[in-house]
This record gives sequence, structure tokens and C-alpha cells, in this order.
Amino acid sequence: MASEQISVFDMFKIGIGPSSSHTLGPWRAAQRFVQKLEETGVLDHVEQINILLYGSLAKTGVGHGTDIAILLGLSGDDPVTFDVNDVLPKVARIQSSGKLELGGRQNIDFSYTDQLLFLFDQSLPFHPNAVTFQVFLRNGTAVSETYYSIGGGFVVQEADSTSVLSEVELPFPIDTAQNLMSACMRTGLKISELVLENELSWRSEEETRKGILNIFRVIKECIYKGCHTEGILPGGLNVERRAARLNKRMLKGRTYTDYDSWLEAIRAGGKDFGYILDCVSCFALAVNEENASFGRVVTAPTNGASGVIPAVLQYYVAFYDAYDDNKIIQFIATASEIGSIFKKGATISAAMGGCQAEIGVSSAMAAGALTECLGGSQRQVLMAAEIAMEHHLGLTCDPIGGLVQVPCIERNTMGAIKAITAAQLALQSNPDKAKVSLDAVVSTMWETAQDMNAKYKETADGGLAVKVPLSLPEC
Repeated sequence: MASEQISVFDMFKIGIGPSSSHTLGPWRAAQRFVQKLEETGVLDHVEQINILLYGSLAKTGVGHGTDIAILLGLSGDDPVTFDVNDVLPKVARIQSSGKLELGGRQNIDFSYTDQLLFLFDQSLPFHPNAVTFQVFLRNGTAVSETYYSIGGGFVVQEADSTSVLSEVELPFPIDTAQNLMSACMRTGLKISELVLENELSWRSEEETRKGILNIFRVIKECIYKGCHTEGILPGGLNVERRAARLNKRMLKGRTYTDYDSWLEAIRAGGKDFGYILDCVSCFALAVNEENASFGRVVTAPTNGASGVIPAVLQYYVAFYDAYDDNKIIQFIATASEIGSIFKKGATISAAMGGCQAEIGVSSAMAAGALTECLGGSQRQVLMAAEIAMEHHLGLTCDPIGGLVQVPCIERNTMGAIKAITAAQLALQSNPDKAKVSLDAVVSTMWETAQDMNAKYKETADGGLAVKVPLSLPEC
């Protein structure tokens, strides 16, 4: 099998919350199915569609917005550009009208209750996150396709040889941390520099830089918006947003109308340990509260963990005077390579590996990126990533009510703080004396994932999801 090729823009995707595997992935699957109908010339002949959700997509699909994402994807809308303020209203219009505009042009009758089916007790063997689309044509024939959302917005079919097509020959094909270390030692390149060399196989340096800075644009807009939006999160748990309140307290009630002036105010607050801790927590809360509200976020590498890397990057930007294009590109490029190693050697899907595959991976990515940006060697970068994941091993995914809110939002603050701690430890350590390699912890994470009981893998069948009554406020 050809080596899986993963770009920066595979690990970091712009989309809409609340879940990469349950929202962005199914949305992309629906788009892919519509495209298949168009390519085969049958889209205009469709009379009826049935949507079958299996396994984890069925059990936590409503809480994660899977139904919403699929209906928007089938309607021809794109998660990168669709107006986030129209997400819920458009789905409400589909439900009330009983009509679905397939591909944005083929108007068909549609019953949300009868044609979007949550098969709670059925799971397909290839992957827990499965969706089948069935369409019936005017001539009496039917077309059926099954897709699997395997985490981080990646979508495959069972016949696919790899989730990312091997379209190019990379100068530095990397599957493991050892591969990465060898390439760095052979060339003298930093990890970020090696990543950018690989990206040239897909596009020009200018296009890559522009794309990464666009990722950062969405990140900073998401943080800023989350820090200035109050209210109750949707979904029925009545979880109150906390980032805006914390932001007000940090800035002593002062308000700022744009990101740049707000950033300067954050910097002016000083470098007291407690203050920085509050800032990092606020950044992470802000992103994940936006994520829980169907806001525009960056999958990094998943939506459930989308606050970790932005929080650590914002910490670097604010407290190390790193509001600089080159430094931001270096951070995101390094993080992407660490994430790709976990995706190739283990999983970034909570439905496959529990929350260690989301918060753990994002924390490792952030730790490695921060370490390189603070002057760490390649070995120290890998050491930081290993430390961060080592202390997330076995973390379960047990969302209360199937929503990406409790304990998911707070877990992002913990992942961010652990990433910063891991970076500091690595920078003060001799990696030659490390007892555990990054490859060893990747392998261990995958073995732990395979041993983990299914009820702790994003099913809401175990852990906090069954211990905390839905009527209780978040603690």
C-alpha cells in the first residue's frame, strides 16, 4: 500500500462545529454523494432519498449535529463558506416544508422523521462512524453508497486504499517519528522547514503560506468572537458560556472592537502565572464554545479538540511577541506533521480511540509546535509531543447528552495547559536520555484504543455521559 500523504490542509480544515467526525465528515460525505450523482448523470432523476446512520453517528448524531450537517451537505452547501447564522434556520425550513433541494437544484419530498434514520443498535465493521445514502430514481432503480467518517473530517469508502490519495511523490515521505528524525538529521532542516518542502509537491510556497495564514485568520476570528459572546449554548444542557465573562475579568471590564487592540490589551496584562493561566483557559473556552454553537472553527485536528492548538498558538502570539507571519506558519506547519504521525500510526477519531485521540493528539501537536518555535531541537520537539500524549493515554470520550460540551469544552483547557507544560519540560531536558519515544507512545495509544470498551468511544453510553443527570448545571 502506498504511503499515506497528509498535507497541512488535511490536518487543519476550516469548517463548522461541533464535531469533525460527526459534523464535518458527514457533511463532506453528503457532498461527495451528491457529486457522485452528478457525475453519473442521475441527480436530476432522483425522486427519494433515505439516510441511514450507524454506530456512533447514530448514538450521538443529534447532539453532534450530524443530521444538520448531512442535510446541508445534500443541499449543496459548503462548510467553509456557508453562513453560520443560517445553519439552524435552513434545517428548520427543510423540516417544516418537507422539501429537500438535492445538490441545490433537484427539489424532492423529504421527511426528516421517516427518511433520516438513526440505527442505534447497528454498527458496520469497517468503522463506527458510518452513513449510507440511498436514492430512488424515476425509472425504478436505486443507487446506494456508504461512507465512513474516520476523524478530523476525513471521509473514506471501504474500497479506498487510503484516506488521502497518493497523488504526488513527496521529497520527504514520513510515516513515523523515526522517519521524521532521520530526514531532519540528514538534511539539517527543522521540522517546519521539512513540512514546507513537502507542501511544494502540491502547490507553490506562496499558495501554502497564504493558505496557512488563512487558517490563522479563522483561528483568531474564532477566539475573538468566543471571547466576546455571552449566552447559553444550544442543545438543552443549558451550559453557560464562560469565555466572555473570563475575558471581561482579565481586562477589568474594558472592551475592544477588534482583534489587534484586544491582543495588545491581553499583552498589557503582564506575565503573572495566574493571569497567563486564565488567558490560555479563556482562549480554549472561547473556541470550543463557538464550536458548540455551530460556529466557524478550524478542525485542529478535530472539532472536539479545536481549542487546544489555537489556545497554545494564541499564548505564543500574545506572550512571546510572535504576531508574525513566519512564526505563525512555523507553528502550524510543525503541529501538522506531529498530527499526521498520529493519524498514520494510530487514530484521530474519538469513535475509534476515545478522547486520547482528540485532546491527546491536539495537545501533542501543540506541544511540539511550541517547542520548535521557542528554539527547541528536533529531538526536543518530538519529546514534547511524546510527553503531552503520554499524559492523555486512556482518556475516554463520554459526552453528556451526546453534545460536544461537557466535559469536552473544559478538556481543551487541560490539553492546552499540558501542551505548554510538555514544551517547557522538553526544552529543559536532554532528549537523548528520554525513556519513551514518540513512536512508542503512538503505538501505545493505538493499543489502548483497541482495548478500550466501546462505551467510552463517543457513544455517550458510559462515563460521565451516564453518571451526570442532564438537569444538573455544569460544574
